[in-house]
Amino acid sequence: MYAIDQSSWAKLDIFNQMGNIYSEVGRSFKSQDSVDRDAAIARAIDLFDATALALSDHKSPKLKEVLRAKEEYLTIVTDKNASEAAKQNLDKYFMHYAVAARLR
Repeated sequence: MYAIDQSSWAKLDIFNQMGNIYSEVGRSFKSQDSVDRDAAIARAIDLFDATALALSDHKSPKLKEVLRAKEEYLTIVTDKNASEAAKQNLDKYFMHYAVAARLR
């Protein structure tokens, strides 16, 4: 588990949080090394959890979407037969957040 400064993380808007999660999701999809891949997966899960905690503290309706994205991500990374299309769809989903964070 990676240490995440929850108070600093909670100050980020959803676009920056999801954009940061995207970097780990992408890293886990692209990594050829199992150690690096596992580290990226662990970090992504920690960031999903930190985001969910921040959203639950504020009773945000976005919580459901974040938890669904986490569920979809975990399904893909744990299924050795996950299609490339499924990975690309999730990648596109997160890319929108990363672009929005940059534009803000």
